[in-house]
Amino acid sequence: MTEAATHTPETTLATTRRGVAEARRWVIKIGSAVLTDNGQGLSETFIQQLAEDVVSLRERGCEVILVSSGAVAAGLARLGITERPSALDELQAAAAVGQSSLVQAYEAAFAPADVLCAQILLSHDDVKSRDRYLNARATLKTLLSQGVIPIVNENDTVVTDEIRFGDNDTLAALVANLLDADALLMLTDQQGLFDADPRTHSDATLVGETDAHDTALDAMVSEGSTLGRGGMVSKLRAARLAARSGTVSIIADGRDPNTVSQAAQGLAVGTLFTTAQQPQPARKQWLASLLYPRGGL
Repeated sequence: MTEAATHTPETTLATTRRGVAEARRWVIKIGSAVLTDNGQGLSETFIQQLAEDVVSLRERGCEVILVSSGAVAAGLARLGITERPSALDELQAAAAVGQSSLVQAYEAAFAPADVLCAQILLSHDDVKSRDRYLNARATLKTLLSQGVIPIVNENDTVVTDEIRFGDNDTLAALVANLLDADALLMLTDQQGLFDADPRTHSDATLVGETDAHDTALDAMVSEGSTLGRGGMVSKLRAARLAARSGTVSIIADGRDPNTVSQAAQGLAVGTLFTTAQQPQPARKQWLASLLYPRGGL
């Protein structure tokens, strides 16, 4: 029996997870349902725990970029609106109200550790233009070099449906591409990706590790909740986008206060998406990120 034949799925998983533990540049995406207690306003408890986890990662020599949803949901809560409106101007007004609360909450959580935060609002125009794309990359890298935590969100106040990223899962993957991140952690209100919808299938099984490009995954995903635009569909898409730059992705339960620390230690938490493909050149990653790619001969 060869040495390779003696490997069990458990040891293969452990080896892969140990590789995640060695990641030095993390993009952490926080979903609205986790951040806002399912629409009841911003969760100070969650944000405080997240800040402590990020500070611990920094003490290990890691760089962390947060891609945070929650502006619209926080704004709706402050405005006393219980159902997400469909009108674009109402959503943008809620985002304008909620964005300030969101950033203030992060600043307050990181203040005890004397860590500064920076608000970065992006739209697709910032990705479409090569100059602005490179400028965003340079700005984010400069913030990281100065020990600042970038908090990235889509510019919901002014963006239109025609030029929207679609959801913050996609935005997080593009940020991972932009910065050649080692790991993308997507925190949601589910334990990870299941082989069937756990809300309707009691026998659904959590997928511990998989190749991001496995076509069998497409039949397993479902649409998201009323709070966010995302869901497992967008998270799977994000994992595949992140794989362009060689980034591994994890979908995990953000409601568990141990999730970030366990993922960073390489423990078996959530669903890990790996890739055997070689990272694409930076310019090809940029071209692939365009919402409306155009060309001619």
